[in-house]
Parts: sequence; structure tokens; C-alpha cells
Amino acid sequence: MPPTDASADAGTAPTTEIGTAMSLGARNGRIAEASLSADSEDTLDMRLPDELVALFADDPGAVGERTPGAGAVLLASAPDLPNADDLLDHVAEWGPISTPAGVLHLVPVRVERDLPIIDRWMNDPAIAAFWGLAGPQNATEEHLRSHLSGDGRSVPCLGLLDGTPMSYWELYRADLDPLARHYPARPHDTGLHLLIGAVGDRGRGLGGTLLRAVADLVLDKRPACPRIVAEPDIRNTPSIAAFLSAGFRFSAEIDLPVKRAALVVRDRSLRHLL
Repeated sequence: MPPTDASADAGTAPTTEIGTAMSLGARNGRIAEASLSADSEDTLDMRLPDELVALFADDPGAVGERTPGAGAVLLASAPDLPNADDLLDHVAEWGPISTPAGVLHLVPVRVERDLPIIDRWMNDPAIAAFWGLAGPQNATEEHLRSHLSGDGRSVPCLGLLDGTPMSYWELYRADLDPLARHYPARPHDTGLHLLIGAVGDRGRGLGGTLLRAVADLVLDKRPACPRIVAEPDIRNTPSIAAFLSAGFRFSAEIDLPVKRAALVVRDRSLRHLL
């Protein structure tokens, strides 16, 4: 599961990341939202993603196989996964977008080119507190390569604002991630993580502005995606505030293996209302 949190925003202390995903049941922490449509309810959709249906079509007995101790559907036979490089609809081709803060372009990471600047950000104490990648450069390198060596369900990106690298993003298929066993995932749920690198870009509302723009971009480029999900650390109030200002709604507090998190969701059906 990708790390998830850092301040990025909201006008308070420079903590730095903004994470995403969703939660399991969490009845005790859920806010009643009677006014929301059925499309926005955090209920379980039992339809398997098309990728899983295709993967197991020729081997019905494989359905329900589990990774030892993980509790998730086994995807180790992914070489036969159709369109394995298209699980996020070709992020590299999405292009730049205009935001109130300037032109933002998410560029998929190339380790040889981008490792030095991302590693420098990871060693900022405010960022390290949530990402846990401070120290030798190889820690950040291994983290990046773990995303890049997969089947395309996670894409790490450098965020360029008006041509200047200033943020690091991770877009991933939350429904195909181990995180999915912690919440009632829907097919094509998309998660994202964000950290704002430069201290001068934090604490002035930029995180919320960029989060809204990227969430809209994902919904535009991924028509099958019903919602964007995120799980910032419950202690990271600037991050949570940034998500709320970006049109996400608070859904629950959830317990993840490494933290207690605030589950926030941006629904396609509510994107023009929040």
C-alpha cells in the first residue's frame, strides 16, 4: 500500500502529503449523509472488475485464490492480464491542464531523471513524517521502482506547475490494491497520493487547488471510475482540510496497518455540487 500523507495545504503547519484510498465498513465513524444520492453511498459493489473477469475466465477454480496471509485475490498470474499497461488509461497521454494556480502537468516518473529531486523532498522532515522514506537515496529509489515495475495499476508522477517540478503524485487502482480489503471497493475506484515539495508552496491553499484539478482530470480521463478515494493520516489536519476544500467528503475514520486515517471520497455523481 502506498504511503499516504503530507501537508500540501490548508494554511497551517507544513506537513506534506495528501493520500488516497478508502475504508472498510467503519460504521462508527461514518457521517450520515441522507441527502446524497445512492451513487455516492459507500456500499459494496459485488461486480468484479473486468480485468479480474478476463484473468480468471479460463480458470474458474482460480477465483478466490488468496495471497498467503494477505486476504486479497491473487493476481500473480498477471502476465496474461489484458491491457496491462492500460489499467489507468494511459496517464502519460493525459497532457497538461489549466488550474487557477497555473498549468499543471503530471509526467510519469523516470527514475534516472527524477530520483534526485524526489529524494530531496522525501528527506524534508515534514514529508518524512508521513512517507517514511528519509535516509539513503536507495530507499526512495526502491519505492519508485516498486511502482514502476508492476502491471500498470500504479503510476508515480512528477507534478510540473508552469514547467517547474513542485509535487509528487501517485495515481493507482484502489480496487486492485491491497487497500481494497479495508473498504467496500467499487470497480475502477482510483486512489491518489500527493506531496508538495517546496516549502514555499505549502500552507497557502495550493494543495486543495491542485487536488480538485487532478480529481477532475482523473474523472474526465477515466470514464469507468466512479470516485476518487483518499486516506490522509487523521493527525494531518492540513491534508484533510485540503481534500475537503477540493470537493472530497469525509466518510469515516479507518484503521490501516500503519495509521488511523480519515477516509475522504470525491464522487463522480457529486463533482459539480461540491
